[in-house]
Order: sequence, then C-alpha cells, then structure tokens
Amino acid sequence: MTVPCTNAYPGLRIAVILPCFNEAGAIATVIADCKAVLPHAVIHVFDNNSTDDTAAVARTHGARVTHVPLRGKGNVVRRMFADVEADVYVMVDGDATYDVSKAAQMIDRLVSENLDMVVGARFDDGRNPQTYRPGHRLGNTLLTSAVSALFGGRFKDMLSGYRIFSRRYVKSFPAAAHGFETETELTVHALELRMPYLEFPAAYLARPVGTQSKLSTFRDGWRILGTIVRLFVSERPLAFFSVLAGGLALLSVVLAVPLVFEYLRTGLVPRQPTALLCVGTMLSAMLAQASGAILHTVTLGRQEAKRLIYLSIPAPLFSAHAESAPR
Repeated sequence: MTVPCTNAYPGLRIAVILPCFNEAGAIATVIADCKAVLPHAVIHVFDNNSTDDTAAVARTHGARVTHVPLRGKGNVVRRMFADVEADVYVMVDGDATYDVSKAAQMIDRLVSENLDMVVGARFDDGRNPQTYRPGHRLGNTLLTSAVSALFGGRFKDMLSGYRIFSRRYVKSFPAAAHGFETETELTVHALELRMPYLEFPAAYLARPVGTQSKLSTFRDGWRILGTIVRLFVSERPLAFFSVLAGGLALLSVVLAVPLVFEYLRTGLVPRQPTALLCVGTMLSAMLAQASGAILHTVTLGRQEAKRLIYLSIPAPLFSAHAESAPR
C-alpha cells in the first residue's frame, strides 16, 4: 500500500535521484510511484548514456533529466551528488525493482532521528523465485560480512541501491568508484565517519516485462571485492600493513630457523642466498610496518577533513525546523 507523504516537514527540500541506463520500459512506473508517495519532491533522472528512450520517457512524465556521458553507476552517483541541491536525497534505481511505497516513513525516520542514511534492506516479495536469486543473495551476504569484519557495522544488505541520505552525507561523500561497486563506497563512508544510519525493510520486486538486468553476478562481485580490498588499504592502512608485516616476518623466521640450527651445529652458514632472503624479508616486514604507520597518519588527516565538511552542514532535523520557521 502506498502511503503518501503527509508533508510533516513542509520546509524540507526532498529530491528523488534516479540513476538510469536503458530503462525506458520501467522509468515511467518508478516516477509515478515516487510522485504518489512523495508529491512534494523534485524528481531527477540521471540518464547514463542510454541508447533507448529513457530520457524522453522521463521528461514526458515530469522528471528533470540530466545526461551523464561517463558510463557506470559510480560516475552517475558522483554527478547526482554534485548537481542536486536538497536537504534529503532519495536514491533508487530506475528499474522498478524497489518498492518505494514506504519512502515517506523512511524519510520520517531519517529526519526525526537525525540519521544520515537509511538503507532499504531488500527482501524477496515471493512472487517470482528469480527476483532475488540465491546466488545474488549469497554473494551479498558474503560481501556484506566482509565489510562488517573489516570496517564494523551491522549491515544486512550493503549492496542495496535504495537509500535515503541527509545533505551532510551527500556533500561529504568523495565518490571514487566507477560502476556498481559504488554501493560499497556508500556503506564504508558512513562507517568511516561513524554516521548514524539504519536499515529499513524494502520489498524487492521482479523487473517489468521486456526489461533486462544490467547486473553480472561474477563480474560485479569481483569488482565489489576489489573495491573492499582497496578501501581496506586506503582506510585501514595500519591494519593492512601490519598483517602484511606479520606475514613477512613469519616467513623470515621459518626460513631462518634451519639456518640457525645449522650455524649452532657447525658454525657455518652454507646457504647464503637463503640467509640473504631472510634478512631481506625481515627488512621488508619492518618497511611495511613503517609504511602502515605513516599512511595511518595520512588517513586520519583525510578523515578529519571529511568530518569537518560533514559537521559544517546542518543535520536533517535542524534543516527541517529552520526552513519551516517563520521569517
């Protein structure tokens, strides 16, 4: 059941941002659903160089259309966050697979609890066994668990494309991803700045007849895994290089033990190349540990800069009260 927005925060600027690539068969439905539940929102469609009539259909149904020539969802997210000015951003894929009927309730939670991100955690609507396939579900669980282990947090659906953001989240997000791995970046950004967030259950629907999914289970899975590793190196350098240093030190010890016993028994070091390898490996371990310590300081500086930008922007509840107050 669609619950229209009651406009509890009349001064709040709400923007619906829809990334699209060849979604002419679905975008009209998404726009209509968003208008029904959020009649006061401005709807933006960011067309990622589509080869069909996505842009024309979106304009016909009253959306503001922006053309993004650089292919990839990450490039679209970067452009959306840069171009759109609002207090609350509702981001949902333009493929009509997300149930937006509870969007008003999600916004209410975001504003009333001063959150920075509400994630629509997907659950299968049960109508079609191919809607949320077991392979996709398993991959999502494994990748989400990896992010939780490395960065903390208790996400159940890290890869959801249905999210609601505060302005201070959007304007402090340094988008670097190019493709579907952008959801990983969105999650880690919230965890790194320790932003308040929650997950809200959202039904995952079957795609409209005649439309095709752009997802590739294995290709996108590997790219997301690569992004997790990259973020681990850049955002947790001390931990990463400590693990690397520990592995190198352990290898050095394993190689050195036979040489030490041989030296104690005979007074000779017959395998000098192995001895040199032990010394080189131990020096590499020390260098890795030092690199981790240096990069950790650099990372703290970057995080502090992002935090200062984040703190310079009003919280959602303050923005709502400020905009609705009499002048």
